[in-house]
Amino acid sequence: MQATAYTYDPETRSGSVLLDDGTPVEFGAEAFDAGGLRLLRPGQRVRIETEPATGDAGGGAGLRITLVTLQTL
Repeated sequence: MQATAYTYDPETRSGSVLLDDGTPVEFGAEAFDAGGLRLLRPGQRVRIETEPATGDAGGGAGLRITLVTLQTL
């Protein structure tokens, strides 16, 4: 699934993305680290992998992001 980076905190290695319908979904350090990235800038196009969220832990859309990486062609 593709999304756009919305926020990123380099100290916590967590942030959020916007799905194509504008829904924000948060991600934690585990998802960021799984993608092997060093930095993420707002506006960058990213590829995410998700799983259903339990409770409200995953942010919007009932999803929990498990991986964030840059979108490549």
